[in-house]
Amino acid sequence: MSVNAVPQSRFAELGREQLAILVPELLLCGHLIDRSGMAHSIGAFGRDGMAEVAIEEWQLASPIYTRRMRAALDIPGDGVVTIFKGLQLDIGAPPQFMDFRFRVEDDRNGEFWLDHCGALADVEPMGEDYVVAMCHTIEDPTFDATALATNPHAQVRPVHRPPRQPADRVPVCAWTVRIDPANEPPKEPANAERMSRFAAVDIELAPIENDGPGRSDYAGPLLSDIDFSDFSHSALVRMADEVCLQQHLLNLAFLIAVEERADLEVMADIARKQFAGIAGLTSERLRETLGLGTGFGDLAQVLRVHPAWNPLPYVDMRIDAYHDSAVLRIGRDSPGVRDGGWPAAIDADHLEPLAAMVRGVNPCFDVHARAGDESELVVEITLAATPFKEVPEVAITRFSTGADFHFSPRQSLPLTVV
Repeated sequence: MSVNAVPQSRFAELGREQLAILVPELLLCGHLIDRSGMAHSIGAFGRDGMAEVAIEEWQLASPIYTRRMRAALDIPGDGVVTIFKGLQLDIGAPPQFMDFRFRVEDDRNGEFWLDHCGALADVEPMGEDYVVAMCHTIEDPTFDATALATNPHAQVRPVHRPPRQPADRVPVCAWTVRIDPANEPPKEPANAERMSRFAAVDIELAPIENDGPGRSDYAGPLLSDIDFSDFSHSALVRMADEVCLQQHLLNLAFLIAVEERADLEVMADIARKQFAGIAGLTSERLRETLGLGTGFGDLAQVLRVHPAWNPLPYVDMRIDAYHDSAVLRIGRDSPGVRDGGWPAAIDADHLEPLAAMVRGVNPCFDVHARAGDESELVVEITLAATPFKEVPEVAITRFSTGADFHFSPRQSLPLTVV
């Protein structure tokens, strides 16, 4: 496919300042997917089963999307600086909410620590067993899987980690990263080949243009914090699309892990509940981030940038707003639908995730399937007389401290090798 044939991005409609605010927001919303999905996994499989699902989904998804982001932003190398840059653009480590700090000794050795961990803040009230499940059982294999995308001989090992002693210890954890040819690479996950067949893995997005103000890559020094306003409009558009694709890839890996442990009916039920929980909270945060209201035009703007419907080449969606309604059209022959992820979870008989999504903008919005066939689902969104009660799936996701998290301006400083 030629460059000119690549469809444009829905994020290109936004200005550079809006995108600089939106990209970290998308990273955080991607992180909160598990606050929805893991809650339902605990209900179905117990704490140990939940940990197994979490390990498999991150092992399958993170190496793929890390490689994609590195290629998109021309991040060179295979050392610890490259690994740390990848973490800064990973939904597993949204800035500030997961407050990663870095120290580089040389190209093969480094450390990182967390001055604040939103995930830990969510889990500590649940008790020590859940803390150990997250900070030991899940993190050990998944950190290595993420580093694997940069160097198969990288190992991430703890210096210290929760449960915290004392209870308010800061930093909350610290880790070393060592790259040594003698280190044995992690084993390939059992479903890696299945994961590789999804269209989301290698779907083509518009390349970053080198014209216009701002940086078009992340090829320079490692920064203490990424100031997204330093990047060009084109780079921010690509980042936003890639972060949305990270979310789809994580969801697809989640579905694989759940399917290994449940029949198709249970899997579909968990999938829709997970989708509803994160869809509603994401709409709410996007509306607030973009400073929008609660009308049908505002809804259309939110849905155009909602991760469920992006990137544009992956999901065929159109939303038209009128004075008293909006009409959503979902194409049924897009790569996202064929992959079987979020876009495929909504049909005329299962509008619950969409209802949660639109009510994140206005709790009075209602959804009705107007028409549907093999090529397109048409849904009308209208205004009810009274607000709908928040569904349990969104309430569960709102349990996370990330639901009300706010980003703060920070100075971005280059980090030098010690």
